[in-house]
Amino acid sequence: MFGFLKKSPKPDSAQQPDVAPPPSPAEPTEVGADPAAQAAPTAAQPPAPISAPAASKRSWAERLKAGLSRTRQQFGSGLAGLFGRRRIDEELLEELEMTLLMADCGVEATSHLIDDLRRRWKRDGLESAAQLQQALADGLYEILHPLERPLDASGHKPFIIMIAGVNGAGKTTSIGKLARHFQNQGKSVLLAAGDTFRAAAREQLTTWGERNNVTVIAQDGGDAAAVIYDAINAARARGIDVVLADTAGRLPTQSNLMEEIAKVRRVIAKADPTGPHEVLLVLDANIGQNALAQVRAFDAAIGVTGLVVTKLDGTAKGGVIAAIARQAPKPLRFIGVGEGIDDLQPFRAREFVDALFAGSPAANRADDSA
Repeated sequence: MFGFLKKSPKPDSAQQPDVAPPPSPAEPTEVGADPAAQAAPTAAQPPAPISAPAASKRSWAERLKAGLSRTRQQFGSGLAGLFGRRRIDEELLEELEMTLLMADCGVEATSHLIDDLRRRWKRDGLESAAQLQQALADGLYEILHPLERPLDASGHKPFIIMIAGVNGAGKTTSIGKLARHFQNQGKSVLLAAGDTFRAAAREQLTTWGERNNVTVIAQDGGDAAAVIYDAINAARARGIDVVLADTAGRLPTQSNLMEEIAKVRRVIAKADPTGPHEVLLVLDANIGQNALAQVRAFDAAIGVTGLVVTKLDGTAKGGVIAAIARQAPKPLRFIGVGEGIDDLQPFRAREFVDALFAGSPAANRADDSA
């Protein structure tokens, strides 16, 4: 879409001192906000008014159910067919184990779930498909519930959120949706276009800023740490509640680039000794088990404090969240199941499990009990 722009050269991380960045050659620009609102920099910017959703718009539960349809073929619909054909026995549990592995639950989470099912089967005398599926749903909820820790952005002002991830994970799009999330909470937001490597990143973030009517601090090229440093100072001067700082995508195997993002974190701490207050890692659900390696690598470099899992609507590998819970547990702050601005929502373990088993005997039993 913005392919006509030239890509800025990557800075040499080895020559960049670990100090607060000097004023950058390119003057930071502010885009996406109303010019009149910027005339009074010391006043806090009120969040943009959010229009009421159309009456015909589907609820989040309905969108989540639709978005998890591919994964549900493993967890729900597929399991319903498996359970419905036969009695519960060890052979069935072995087939169930394979089904969970195909949904990318991972060996450790799958083994835990199967062992738990075996204990419940023998202890409680389970006989029917509905009983076994309910036991599986309960076991999965117990694994996922510790990840349910909503992000509280009220402890600092500005509350600085650093966003990281590999190329194509959905970082910039997630930032735009997070801006709307915080606006819905009545908070003012400022965006920092810290992805100075990718040609279209600044323009993409600017578009999100315009959609949400929030300021975007950006430069044509330059140093990512300097852009974010300027953004934090601007937010402090204006009384902004939340700063969302984009960073360039990078593979965790690129040690020089991982050191650069570590430098960004250190510079944020120089701009605000208490920051960053949240370090979000954005993961594409399509990568399955590779998510574990990304969590570990980014955590070692920048101290990940929360996760955002995107694109769950395009994959059958949603079970990777169970693998993360068992092998690389980090608070799962948000999940995404679509392109709409409201299709990124806080993770809630119960509604996630209910969506996975929607239409199954376990879900029907849960609906009846409700």
